[in-house]
This record gives sequence, structure tokens and C-alpha cells, in this order.
Amino acid sequence: MIVKEGRSVFKGVAIGRIFVYRRVQKAVSREQIEDTAAELQRYEAAKGKALEQLKGLYEKALREIGQEEAMIFDVHQMLLDDPDFNDSVHDIIENERMNAEYAVFMTCEQLAATFLNMDDEYMRGRAADVKDISGRVISILNGTQMSPEAMPEPVIILAEDLAPSETVQFDKSRLLSIVTQKGSANSHTAILARTMNIPSLVMTDIEPDLAYHGRKAIVDGFAGLIYIDPDEETMAKMIEKKGRTDAQRALLQEMKGKETVTKDGKHIRLYSNIGSVQDVDAVLENDSEGIGLFRSEFLYLGCDDYPGEELQFEAYRTVLSRMGGRKVIIRTLDIGADKQIDYFDLPKEENPALGFRAIRICLTREDVFRTQLRALLRASVYGTLGIMFPMIISVKEIIRIRKIVEEVRLGLERENIPVGDFELGIMIETPAAAIISDQLAPLVDFFSIGSNDLTQYTLAIDRQNPSLDAFFDPHHEAVLRLIQLTCENAHRHGAWCGICGELGADMELTAKFIQMGIDELSVSPGCTLELRKRIREC
Repeated sequence: MIVKEGRSVFKGVAIGRIFVYRRVQKAVSREQIEDTAAELQRYEAAKGKALEQLKGLYEKALREIGQEEAMIFDVHQMLLDDPDFNDSVHDIIENERMNAEYAVFMTCEQLAATFLNMDDEYMRGRAADVKDISGRVISILNGTQMSPEAMPEPVIILAEDLAPSETVQFDKSRLLSIVTQKGSANSHTAILARTMNIPSLVMTDIEPDLAYHGRKAIVDGFAGLIYIDPDEETMAKMIEKKGRTDAQRALLQEMKGKETVTKDGKHIRLYSNIGSVQDVDAVLENDSEGIGLFRSEFLYLGCDDYPGEELQFEAYRTVLSRMGGRKVIIRTLDIGADKQIDYFDLPKEENPALGFRAIRICLTREDVFRTQLRALLRASVYGTLGIMFPMIISVKEIIRIRKIVEEVRLGLERENIPVGDFELGIMIETPAAAIISDQLAPLVDFFSIGSNDLTQYTLAIDRQNPSLDAFFDPHHEAVLRLIQLTCENAHRHGAWCGICGELGADMELTAKFIQMGIDELSVSPGCTLELRKRIREC
């Protein structure tokens, strides 16, 4: 039995097999081969597996997001079966005697260049599709594929680290736990693990070696340990521990249907944070009163190109409709810092957390911003919508945002497209916003405090740097004073104030937040019932 220690980011016990996750290597080696017949057979096997995966993706997309968006996977299957594509791969293997990875890569480069030189915009867009299918086949060939389709059963993911764009690709129904060698307890990946409600470890003393792939393991999120090839005694103890945890969670089911009110009758809005349309299932299952943070950037992270107005509209409409009139607060695009997207082509920065991110991108690339706003305003007729803008630091920004929102609304009205009622709010994530919250509050309907970034910027500590975790103190008096100031200024000017950062689920501070006058707490769906119980005891 091997035992390794890490830092827990969500408590619980997971028992299953390890799936070693490795990023696809971008560099493709060029190797001379002797047995061309065997290499052709290897290529055909990888191609067959890729086609099978694409078919599965098509059927999944058809069920979850509709025919139009599912068609991309149909197109990918056709491209992979294209005679020109396959003839080129075969030619390079047979005549140039090169390895299959190199043959696929060179074919991709040539075909993509052909598409990019075409006048038709639709055909130029096929270049990205060719790169996508080629990357899929190469990753199967060199054994580095990490896609959800490669997971045959629910697994424990073992990786060096995970970017948010990678985590969002996983099929949550197949994730038992995430264990990373690097990472931080305050990273967005850790936040996503908590949203998924699965025991997870970061900063674990373990190499993501392929030798661990497929081996039985136990993740103890309480003790921060992973057991590989556990012995019978350990397995028995962990099964018992998991049983107790499951029983405790079952008791919390009694909180469903009960009001989120303190003993002296103060009602707290108890909302959930989500990152995808599929997360609504967890929100409803845990009887949340609404959604306090829908991280819309994960729509962008899950695409190979800018998501269009229709795709975004369908996502927002679906969430609003499924919530049945309960409030849904959607945060506009918040990328940059640790959330990088290749097609945005953002510049490399020395200090990305202090750089070109969130609302700064939206106000600089208004076409992207206006597309999202059109989708949001169109969706507003399907439920109770709040639109929230991240990383605000000035009155000037809010005035400009409101002007753009009004222009988008009037444009939709001119097109006879209905727009419903909606609230406008901002995130308080910087000391600047907290300090001038008395000037900001009259311009918005609500504040939502992003405690993760507010702590980072107040304490001048990079929350992505694991070596600084010991210094990262969200209970710091300076942070709490800024929260208190923000809440007081919101109420003084007729706005309501909530917390959507991880601090909202910190039950050591629940009573203090209620005393401060916080109106809303938005937390991971899995924390909802436990927090309701805590609030009812205050």
C-alpha cells in the first residue's frame, strides 16, 4: 500500500480506480519506421477510436444542448473519414516511412492551410475543426488522451495540475475525485472541485506516473490522504468512514423545504455558485433558493472559438427556465489571470492577476461584450435575471457599462425582440471598489463580494501560489472590515449585498456575516443544506 499526503479542498471519501491525466504533448516527434503495415494498422485503430468518441459526443450534445450545436461533432466525423485526409496520412506513412503521429500532424497542417486560404468564411472556419480532430487522433496514438470519453467508469483523476479549461471538459458523472501534484486550495480548479461536491486534494506528494493508471485507490478528503492499492484493513475503515459521511449528508436532507431564517426571523437568501448548465441539477437537488453566481466564462472555456449569441442565449435561457422564477445571477465574461483561452490571444503578462482580465477585456473588446449582453437580455424574459460585472474599480466603468447595456436593449427593441426585467450588479473584488462602495451603490441594484480575489488584493498575496497558502488569511481583519464597509454602503443607498466567494461557505463566519447585515450567501451546491442548518441555528 502506498500512502501520499496532500491538501484537502473538499471533504469526503472516494473509492475507485485512478485515471492518470496528462496534457497532450504539443510537439510531435518525426520518426522513421520500418513496418509500414503495422503503422497503418495503428493509425486505423486510433482513427476508429476517435470516430467512436465523436459519435458519443454528438449524441451527448444532442441530448443536452440541441441539434444545431451537436452538428459540429457530425462535421468532425465527416472530416476524419474524408478520403483526402486519409490518403495523405497513408501516403506519408507508406511512402515517406514516417510514424503515424507525424503523418497526421503534417496532413493537418496542409489541410488547415488550404482552408485558411479560402475566401468563404465558413470554409476558413473548418481549419480549426481539422486541428481539433488531428489533435484527438494524435493524443490517442501517443497515449496522452485525457478526454472524458477515455474514462470507462467513474474514476479518481490524478494529474500534475488542472487548468479550469481542462476541468470543465470532464463528464462530472465519471468523476469520483481529483488529486493534483501542484495547485492551490484557492485556485479556480479547487473551486470547481467544490462545485462538483467531490473530495479532492491539491499539493499532493505524488507524481502523476502512468504506473498508477488503473490501480485501486482511496481519497480521504478529511485527512488529506490518498491510499494506492489499499490493504484490507484500510479499505474496511474507509468504507465505514464513507458510510458515516453518507449518513450525515442524508440527515441534512431534512433541511430541504425549510426556510433559511435565523432564530430571530431574519431571512438570508441562500443561493448557489455554478459553472455550467448541467450544474443546475445539483442546485435543484440541494434545494437552493437561486443561483448567485453563474460563471459564464466556462461557456467560452468549453469552446474552440468565441461562442455565438445563439449558443449563449440557449444556455442562459435553459438555466433561467429550469430555475422556475428563482433568481439567477449571471456574471459576465471573467477570463484572464489563471483562466486563459487561446483564441482570445491575450498578451503574456508579468502579473496576470493584476492585468488584462474580466471587465477590462469586455470594455476593450466591445463586440464580444455586446454579443454576450444581447444573449443575456434576450434570455431575461424566461426568468428572474441579475447581470453581474466582475473586477470593477471605478464609477466611470459602471457608467460606461450601463450605457452599453441600454444601447443593446434599445437595439433589441428595434428588432422587435422582447426583453424582460433584470437587475444590474457588480462584484466587489478589489479594495478600490470596497472603499468607494458608497459611490458605486447608487448606480447598481446589488453588490456581490468575491472574497477570494478581495483577500488576494487586500493582502497582496497571489492565491494561485501554493507556497503562500500559509499567509493567505481570508479571516484577516482588513478583509472583514472591507466586507462590513461594503454592506453598510449598499444598504445606505438602497442596494442589497451578498457574498459569492468561498468565504460564504465558511461556517465560522456565518454568524458574523449575519450581524454585518449580509443579505445573501452563494455557495457550492453541496454546501447549501449544511449552511441552511447553520443559519437556522444563529
